[in-house]
Amino acid sequence: MKLRLILFFYFFLSTCLWANAQGTTDSLLNKLNATLADKDLYVKQKQGRIEALTRQVPRTTDLNKRYTLYQKLFEEYKAFSYDSAYTYAKKLQVTATQLNDPVKQALSKMELGFTLLSSGMFKETLETLNHVDVKLLADSNKIDYYFLKARSYFDLSDFDRNTDYSSIYNPKGIQCIDSALSISKPGSYYYLTLNGLKDLRTSNNAAGEKDYTTLLNLPNLTPHQFAVNACSLSYIYEVQGKQDESIALLIKAAIADIQSATKETVAMYKLADYLYKKGDLKNAYTYINQAMDEAIFYGARHRQVTISSILPIIESQRISIVEQQRKSLFIYSSIITLLVIFVVVFAVIIFRQLKKLRIADDIIKAANASLQENNVALEELNRNLSVANKIKNEYIGYYFNINSIYIEKLESFQKSLDKKLSSKRYEDAQAAVKNLNLENERLQLFHTFDKVFLRLFPDFIAKFNLLFNDNEEIAIPEGQLMGTEHRIFALIRMGIHDNERIAKLLGYSVNTIYSYKNRIKNRSFIANDEFEDRIMAIEAV
Repeated sequence: MKLRLILFFYFFLSTCLWANAQGTTDSLLNKLNATLADKDLYVKQKQGRIEALTRQVPRTTDLNKRYTLYQKLFEEYKAFSYDSAYTYAKKLQVTATQLNDPVKQALSKMELGFTLLSSGMFKETLETLNHVDVKLLADSNKIDYYFLKARSYFDLSDFDRNTDYSSIYNPKGIQCIDSALSISKPGSYYYLTLNGLKDLRTSNNAAGEKDYTTLLNLPNLTPHQFAVNACSLSYIYEVQGKQDESIALLIKAAIADIQSATKETVAMYKLADYLYKKGDLKNAYTYINQAMDEAIFYGARHRQVTISSILPIIESQRISIVEQQRKSLFIYSSIITLLVIFVVVFAVIIFRQLKKLRIADDIIKAANASLQENNVALEELNRNLSVANKIKNEYIGYYFNINSIYIEKLESFQKSLDKKLSSKRYEDAQAAVKNLNLENERLQLFHTFDKVFLRLFPDFIAKFNLLFNDNEEIAIPEGQLMGTEHRIFALIRMGIHDNERIAKLLGYSVNTIYSYKNRIKNRSFIANDEFEDRIMAIEAV
């Protein structure tokens, strides 16, 4: 049980440490990408410093001051542009010769050697450095000389990748390192970087880790110094299997190179190679292209050769993945297209079914409406239909009642007339016909209509009068419930809009009905084309 707990705790701790390291790497990569996006800004800053120094050269006639300006311009260009660095190294030589200063001549040769080394011209570098009279140099310059010469041997060994020649170049490089260490102050920057480089080349990784860790913790390191030594420590970590620490240092070195506008660099290439092996092709492709751009910009031939060995591999792998993604995308898009087609087909089918259902629903509603017009017993479907049914019911009863009354009167009149004619009382029959008072019957009919309508629309008169200004209301004749004008618009409210039908119902000519309607509309403050709509808006109880 204890063993299981220990194993579980170890697994849990390892997982947490891995997740934390992964998070740190992702955070650093995000910072690198952000810095890379601003690379033009850092280049412009360097170019600004260069332009400021360049403008001073024509105004400087003193050779010593001009030599100093050339030295400053060389320092700006030495890790930025090979051609310009080479130009100013040559100008330093010319100026040193004009000054007849052997020390400056020796130093200018060292500057030229650094430039040649950075561009990958190893043979020319060693030839130039071998012509330097070391005895003329101060100890600090001697350290630079031996360090530069050691680097030349080491870079030549790495470039050749041949054990026969490496066995010649590496010992010579170590010998130069020892010469520089013998005159370096222990614990100083130069001592640590020299000792660290020796440890690195002799595979003394434990000592090298200690030296470089101490070195990177020194105050006032320049970004370029940090980047160079961080790359060396990163290599040691990689050999020791400390992958997270190695990648973190490479990223920090790449950031420092970008911020210092350093184009002669290895951090970006190493980082791309590492990420490619880890399967991060997206970042690897970005960084390897950046490394190639930097090598081309500077003019470092050996860097271009080295980068060219891996760039096609990363690019082909990336293209392969992109092609695979494209195929996957094509498959997914095809599936989605088929699904969309199925959805559209189903939607069309459903739409047609819904359309049929709507048609059937309309038929059912029409049938229901028809049934409701002929059967008062059906339940109300809506408020408007309920009002219409009520009006119809009232007036059906009203017309049945009127018709039955007139049928009874006609039957009574028919019987009376038959008796008179049967008994040949022709004068009495003629008198009975003359005594028929149709006008009185019409007034009775109007009275009954008014009574029934006002029972359905008790507020009709009041709301009708609201359509007129004060003292403009339509008066009701004495002894009647509504006037002729009211009856015309009452019939309109009942849904009878045809002037001819209204004229027949009220016993007037069509022109008379038309005149009444126009006179009433003109008298109202409501617009003529809205007046009947307001009449139709009057609700029944």
